Amino acid sequence: MTNAFENAMLQLNKAAKIMGLKKDFLNSLQKPQRILKAEISITKDNGKTEKFKAFRVQHNNVRGPFKGGIRFHPNVSLEEIKALSFWMTIKTAVVGIPFGGGKGGIIVDPTKLSKTELEKLSRAYIKAFYKYLGPKIDVPAPDVNTNSQIMDWMTDEYSKLTGKKQPAVITGKSIAGGGSLGRDTATADGGFFILQSLVKNLKLNPKNTKVIVQGFGNAGANMADSLYHAGFKIVGVADAHTAIIDPKGKGFDSHIIEKIKSQNGRVDVCTCNKIYCQCTNHKHLPTQKILEQSCDILILAALENQITEKNVKKIKAKIILELANGPIAPQAETVLLKKGVIIIPDVLANAGGVTVSYFEWLQNMKNQKWSRNQVRTKLKPIMIKAFGDVQKMAKKYKTDLRTGAFISALEKIIK
Repeated sequence: MTNAFENAMLQLNKAAKIMGLKKDFLNSLQKPQRILKAEISITKDNGKTEKFKAFRVQHNNVRGPFKGGIRFHPNVSLEEIKALSFWMTIKTAVVGIPFGGGKGGIIVDPTKLSKTELEKLSRAYIKAFYKYLGPKIDVPAPDVNTNSQIMDWMTDEYSKLTGKKQPAVITGKSIAGGGSLGRDTATADGGFFILQSLVKNLKLNPKNTKVIVQGFGNAGANMADSLYHAGFKIVGVADAHTAIIDPKGKGFDSHIIEKIKSQNGRVDVCTCNKIYCQCTNHKHLPTQKILEQSCDILILAALENQITEKNVKKIKAKIILELANGPIAPQAETVLLKKGVIIIPDVLANAGGVTVSYFEWLQNMKNQKWSRNQVRTKLKPIMIKAFGDVQKMAKKYKTDLRTGAFISALEKIIK
């Protein structure tokens, strides 16, 4: 089984071959510019010292400062961080923002740490790498198991170590800490703008378009809400615990799902907990079965490797949008493309998040504060233009949208 970095290189090599990329340029993108490693230690609440392996990979900065999140997870590996830093180089170039690609992580299970220990760990990470970070050098952000509170601690630590307040060193901070309004919905907003554009191009009527949303975290829930308000029929939703489907295809109200999710911790459209409910015409399914249900559009907003060689032949969706990173395995993608499925790739579909991170950095650098509406208004044309560029490249080279996105990004990096 190939690892994440090998998958990333397969994607790069495919695009490079199609566009005739020069070998020396390809070689420079096949390895990060810098790999930083550290063993950081903290004193725990019980007085014992514990050590953790930490990484920061700076892949490429020809278009601007390195940019990418920091994840806290027991399965963090250097290969994974290398792959994610490479994808960030592509993602920032796809949407044309002046950043490169980077990524960081700590091998840790944050659920086993107290709040005090988590703060110590966050500050220790910055102490280990702060000389290689900065508003014009490398700008981290939240990722898996990290949030605005952790970013606030890290920003504060950086300011202490450098002797001056520099909020632009990190994005994804709390609003009080210099974060941007609209960051919470940015990933979903960006994906929604692209989907709207595609639906318009294909002359689909939202009222007759059936959508399934896999993953009901921040991005998935916000996407479901936007789709519902735009008139799409949401016929299926899944989270980590359960999945619901509307066999009659009338569609669910996203507000009801959100309300029940916040109360009960799982998606549902009624509180009677029956498998088949007379009041709402819905059925419960095992979570993974949601992917195999009939729909026009499938939104993948959960984890990586959701569609693989094992289930790809059961996929019935005509359009798939990757709101999560890497939810379709490369081998499965080949099968879907042969079937004529349109795949909007993660490096384009979820790039609204990093674009609004750029907006946050810009506001911090200029000492400005934009409204939520300003942020959304500025995001839309960037996403639609990026989608247009990707489509143009896919058409020019007679290839799929993912390869079109890579070619579009690589051309911008070459320039």
